[in-house]
Amino acid sequence: MAGSQAASPSSHLHVVVFPWLAFGHMIPFLELSNRLARRGHAVTFVSTPRNAARLGAVPPELSALVRVAALELPQVEGLPDGAESTADVPPEKVGLLKKAFDGLAAPFAQLVAEACAGGKDEVAAFSRKPDWIVLDFAQNWIWPIAEEHEISCATFCILPAAFLAFVGPEHENAAHPRSTAEDFMAAPPWIDFPSTIAHRRHEAQAIAAVFRPNDSGVSDMDRFWELQQRCRLVVLRSCPEAEPRLIPLLTDIFARPVIPAGLLLPDDVVGDDDAAPGGDQSFSAAVRWLDEQPRGSVIYVALGSEAPVTAEHVRELALGLELSGVRFLWALRWPFGHSGELLPDGFERRVAGRGVVRAGWVPQVRVLAHAAVGAFLTHCGWGSTVENLFRFGHPLVMLPFVADQGLIARAMAARGVGVEVTWNEDDGSFRGDDVAAAVRRVMVEEEGVELARNAGELQKVVGDNPRQERYTDELVEYLQRYK
Repeated sequence: MAGSQAASPSSHLHVVVFPWLAFGHMIPFLELSNRLARRGHAVTFVSTPRNAARLGAVPPELSALVRVAALELPQVEGLPDGAESTADVPPEKVGLLKKAFDGLAAPFAQLVAEACAGGKDEVAAFSRKPDWIVLDFAQNWIWPIAEEHEISCATFCILPAAFLAFVGPEHENAAHPRSTAEDFMAAPPWIDFPSTIAHRRHEAQAIAAVFRPNDSGVSDMDRFWELQQRCRLVVLRSCPEAEPRLIPLLTDIFARPVIPAGLLLPDDVVGDDDAAPGGDQSFSAAVRWLDEQPRGSVIYVALGSEAPVTAEHVRELALGLELSGVRFLWALRWPFGHSGELLPDGFERRVAGRGVVRAGWVPQVRVLAHAAVGAFLTHCGWGSTVENLFRFGHPLVMLPFVADQGLIARAMAARGVGVEVTWNEDDGSFRGDDVAAAVRRVMVEEEGVELARNAGELQKVVGDNPRQERYTDELVEYLQRYK
C-alpha cells in the first residue's frame, strides 16, 4: 500500500492513543492507530473493557504493534450499570459519563508509569517510554502525568476543521464573547473569508450548551481549550481537499501546527461489517431486496448511532419517505428509552415492495457500495459523510441534528453535493412534507442529476487513496520532529 512503509528502527515511535468514550471517536482513533502500526510504530490504545470488546480484534498482521489497554471505568452515581460509552446512555447522562471518565486519571497515570519504567520487549518501541500521548477533547487532567514523564501530547480532533474554526481558541472567545443563541448564528470574526460556518437557531441553542459546565463540573470547551493550549500539535481527521482554506486558518489562530491526518477510511470496502453482531446472514433478506432494485434507484437512510432522534422525528421521517414515492432502505435506530409503537400505523404495509425498514445493525459500508444505492439520507456526522461522499460519491439528503452536523450540511450544500431538509428554526422540528421534497430533489428531479455529478467529481478528488496515505506519512514526520 502506498504510504505504509515501515519506519527504520532508529525512528520507531511509541504512541499512546486515548479517545473519548464514543464510538464516533474510538473508531477513527483506532484507524489512526492501525495506520501508525502499518508504518512500523508501536501503539498503546487505551479504552475500557466493554468498549475494547465491542471494537473487535486488532488485525492479526498488526497485533504485535497495537496493544489495547482496558482501564476499568469508575462507578458514578446516576450512571447506568455497565455504561461505558455514549451509546449506552441517554443524552442527559453524558455529563455523568464524563465524570466517570475523569476517574480514569489515576489508572491512566499508573499505565503510563509502567510504560515508562522500561524493560525488555520483543517490540523495541514498546521497551521505552511513550514518545507521544494522542488525546481527545476531554482529558484536561492529563498534564501532571505527561509532564512528570516528559511525554509530548497532541490532540486529535475527529470533527471537521469547520467545527474547530467555529469554536475557536480561548483568547479569541475572550475577545469576542458569545453567550446567546444569536451569537452562534453567525460566523465568528476570526474567520476572515466568506464561509457557511454558522448555525441555525435550533442548532445554536444546543451548541451554546457546550460552553457551559455539565454534570462533570466542567464545560466541554474548557476541557478542549486547556488541552489545546498545552498540546504541541493539533491533528485533524480532514484534508485540504475536503475543507479548503481552513487548515492554514486553524494553524494561525491556534498558534501551533494543525496537521491533517487524512480522512482515515478503512481500506476494505466491507470494513468491519463481518465482525458486527449478526453477520451477513441477518442482513441477507435486505441484500436480496437490494439486488432486485434498478441501479441507483434506492436512497439509503441512516441517522447514526447517537444522534438525538425522537419518536416524533422517526414518524415524520417515515411520512416523508412514504410521500416521496422513492425506493428506500432505512436503518432504523430505536430512540433511547422509547417503548411501544414507533412507525405510523400501516406504514410498512403501504411501502411494501419499494421500502425496507431494518431495525438493528446494518452494514453501512456494504450498503453504500451496492449498485442499487443512488443517494444517502444522513444526519451528516463527519464519519458517515466522508465514508459515503469521499468513497462512494453518492449525493446527500441532509438531516443534521447537533454539534458539527449542521456545519457539515451547509458546507456540502455549498459544494453542490446535497440538499438539506427544511427545519422549523424555532423548535427544531421538521415535517414529512419537507423530507419528501428534499428526497425528490435528489432522487427524482432534474436537480439530482447535477448533484450526483458534483458528488462524483468530489469523490474523485478527495477519494485519492495515495494522497490520503501521504497525509498520514506527513503526520508521522511531524510526530518524529516534535517529540
